[in-house]
Amino acid sequence: MVLSVQIPKEYAYVVLNLVAYAFLNTWMGIQVGKARKKYNVPYPALYAIESENKEAKLFNCVQRGHQNSIEYMAVFFVTLLVGGVQHPLISAGLGAIYIISRFFYFKLYSTGNPENRVKPV
Repeated sequence: MVLSVQIPKEYAYVVLNLVAYAFLNTWMGIQVGKARKKYNVPYPALYAIESENKEAKLFNCVQRGHQNSIEYMAVFFVTLLVGGVQHPLISAGLGAIYIISRFFYFKLYSTGNPENRVKPV
C-alpha cells in the first residue's frame, strides 16, 4: 500500500503561520527576559516568590503569558499542519487569528492583572 499526499501551493501560508508564531514566541521570551531584569528575578527561578519579591505578581504574569503560549504551541502546530494539508487557506486564516489572539492575550496578561487576559480588547 502506497500513501500519496499532495501538498497544495497554498500550504505556504500555513508555513508562514508557523514562522510568524516562532517570531511571536521569541518576542515573548525576550519580554520575559526584560521582566526578569526589571523585577530582579534571578535564574534558575521560573517564577518569583511573593514573600521575597514585592513585584512577584507582575513578573509572574509576564512569565505565565509566555508559558501558556508554549504549553499550547504543540497542539497549535499539529492542528495547523495537518488541517493545512486538506484546507490550507482556512487553516492559515484561523492560524493568523490565533496568533493575533495570542499576542493580545500576552499583552493583556502582562499588565499584572491576570483577569485582563480574558477581557475583550
